[in-house]
Amino acid sequence: MTAFARTAAFLVATAGLMGWALAQDRPAKPQGHAPAKFDLNTLGAPDISTVPDTADGKMIRYGHELLTETFAHIGPEVADAGKRFSGNNLSCQSCHLQAGAQTYSMPYLGVWGAFPQYRGRENEVSTLEERINGCMHRSMNGKPLPLDSREMKGMLAYMKWLSTGVPVGASLVGAGTLPIKEPNRAADPARGAEVYAEKCGACHGDKGQGVRHGEVGDAKGYQFPPLWGPDSYNNGAGMYRVLTAAAFVKNNMPAGTTFADPVISDDDAYDVAAFINSQPRPEKADLDKDFPDRLKKPVDAPFPPWIDGFSAEQHKYGPFAPIRQKMKELNAAASKAPVREVK
Repeated sequence: MTAFARTAAFLVATAGLMGWALAQDRPAKPQGHAPAKFDLNTLGAPDISTVPDTADGKMIRYGHELLTETFAHIGPEVADAGKRFSGNNLSCQSCHLQAGAQTYSMPYLGVWGAFPQYRGRENEVSTLEERINGCMHRSMNGKPLPLDSREMKGMLAYMKWLSTGVPVGASLVGAGTLPIKEPNRAADPARGAEVYAEKCGACHGDKGQGVRHGEVGDAKGYQFPPLWGPDSYNNGAGMYRVLTAAAFVKNNMPAGTTFADPVISDDDAYDVAAFINSQPRPEKADLDKDFPDRLKKPVDAPFPPWIDGFSAEQHKYGPFAPIRQKMKELNAAASKAPVREVK
């Protein structure tokens, strides 16, 4: 299904639900009402082995394989050069843990009903296909999947299946990442190096190189992914932002950790995220085009331009509270600006 068709289907379904509500003599909810909350932690991950051996089921299972073994299907070492969409040997579940089912690790649970959605990075409403290709450009440091490709259809089929039971448009508890209690100071990469050596290096390597399943060139990916260097995410990825990376680390690392029982403190997560993102990695072009509405740019977006007057160093490492306060003031001023007459 194309992006246009999915969007149209979403609108038709929404219209149908509104009509049903009117038929039941229930007043339609006013625009701007808060969406109902749905706790993804109560859902549980569906079992991929239960997917039937049908045409739909085969596509769902293919999507699952793509997301868990991305390197083996569309990575830079696969035999078919035409399938080398990913620019590194990570898998999608390097960040979206347990095949996208672990809450607060940017899960795929519920994403089917969350799109189309407005995204500040593009300053427009984006489809799920566009969001997937954003990851292909950034976290996978590669190129977009064709919208009509089997790979895109497989990913969509899996995400739709994984979202079974999640209401469309609900406010999802467990989505994204769970913010840390932000220290009132700048993150310290030097201290972060000590945290990394103590708590991260055993799995990810003393130089952040990760641990491969096989040898370079065999398209078998990693047991533990590299956190910097040429085979990691680029500087346009969301994980390159210190607060995002710190939240992921706090609630998901070391492997096997969940938000319910974290083992790394807020301070340690903050500093180790700064250390990891101070290391060399691929660079994405045209980052100045991200967040074209500068008032919506996150305080920890570490690339210019900014409109708040703070330094590049502070945008990368903090402290972020002064930037946040300034942005609040700028947004308040903008909301009171007089509307210009159009002639």
